[in-house]
Amino acid sequence: MTSDAASSSGPDTPPRTSAAPESPKIPEPATSSEPPAVPDTTTPDTTPATSTRPARKDPLRTRAGATWVSLVAAAIIGIILLVFILQNLNQVKVTLFFWSFSLPLGVTILLSLIAGSLVMGLAGGWRIMQLRRAAKRA
Repeated sequence: MTSDAASSSGPDTPPRTSAAPESPKIPEPATSSEPPAVPDTTTPDTTPATSTRPARKDPLRTRAGATWVSLVAAAIIGIILLVFILQNLNQVKVTLFFWSFSLPLGVTILLSLIAGSLVMGLAGGWRIMQLRRAAKRA
C-alpha cells in the first residue's frame, strides 16, 4: 500500500494534503492551588452569535421611499382639508381678547388647529431643551 491509500478511509474521501496529523490541544495544568473555575450558569451568555441577528426582510425600504410615502399622505390630507374648508364657507364671528372679526368656519378651525400645534410644539421643545441640559450636566 502507498501512503495515499493508507491516509484515505474510503474511495469517496479526498486525499490528505498535510503530512502530519493535527494533534488535539491539551490544556496546560494550573500552577496555583485554587480549584479550577466553574463557568457561571446563572448569567446569560453575552457573546454575540452570528445567527441571532435577524435578516433584513425588505431591503427596498429606504428613507427616500418613506419620505415619498409621507409626502403623498400629506398631499391627500391637504386635499381633504381643502374640501372641508370649501364646504364650510359660512361666516362665523370670532372674538379673541379684544379683537373681533369674521372668518369662514373652515378657515377658523384650520387656524385653531395650527395655533394648538404651535403651542404643543413649544411645550415639547422646551422639555427637550431641559433634558439636554440635564444630560450635559450629568
